[in-house]
Amino acid sequence: MNPHITLPRPTGGSSNFGSTTPSTRRSEIKMPRFFKRLFKFPQMDFEMALWEIMSLIIAPKKVFRQIYYHKQTTRTYHRPDPSFTYLLCLFLLITSFFWGFAYADGLLQTLHISLAYIFLHFLLLSLVTATLFYFLVGKLLGPGGSSLLPRRRGLYNLNEEGVGKEELEFGYCWDVAIRAYVPVWVFVYVVLFVCMPLVGTKHWPSTLLSNSLYLIAFNYYFIITFLAYNALPFLHHTELLLAPIAVTTILWFASLFGFNMARHLAPVLWCGARLRKHVGAW
Repeated sequence: MNPHITLPRPTGGSSNFGSTTPSTRRSEIKMPRFFKRLFKFPQMDFEMALWEIMSLIIAPKKVFRQIYYHKQTTRTYHRPDPSFTYLLCLFLLITSFFWGFAYADGLLQTLHISLAYIFLHFLLLSLVTATLFYFLVGKLLGPGGSSLLPRRRGLYNLNEEGVGKEELEFGYCWDVAIRAYVPVWVFVYVVLFVCMPLVGTKHWPSTLLSNSLYLIAFNYYFIITFLAYNALPFLHHTELLLAPIAVTTILWFASLFGFNMARHLAPVLWCGARLRKHVGAW
């Protein structure tokens, strides 16, 4: 069921990346608060970011229950606090060291793995995902979305100047993308590393364990994405965001007939020749 708002809704304009009020200064429009706070570490809430990372695995719905109260105080659903991004980058850096020390050929290749994990796998993929969802979700599921999908949620009443209208913020799409990456990091980068001696063999139980880890990671990703967009009161038919789960489940079942994802898709396979030697030996 879709959540309902019981608090009064603010009447503020929307923003691309999450400005606070309709009277935002020109300087704030050119430089969103997220980028302004990139190096203001004392102002970052790392404790909150750590709580979110743990909650995204145990109870992801709790993370997005607070957006209503956040909206009341800041007039934006986006949280311009880069602490979550920094913290997850730190965890990916530590994880890459373990992969590199175990399988890479030297320190230079370990550094290569670290850069790939942080900038290619995490930041670039999250940026592409956020951009894709910003346009697709905003166009199809937003207030002015496709007429092919009947509206099941009431929209805000607008006056002649459009005050009261809410639109999807790119900053919120970025928040969703980086938070949905947490289960991918846990199951594909951490758990898979621990289980690599088991999942890297050619036996069928190894294939089952390996592919199940990827299935859990991807499906968790789509569930968190759904919960995040479903929490926005002006979006409709957000259950469509769960459709990829059916696709990944079908692919998982088909992969059990001889395609071990850990042997072919383990992230370090793109960087570590030594791991390829281990896989060949297995």
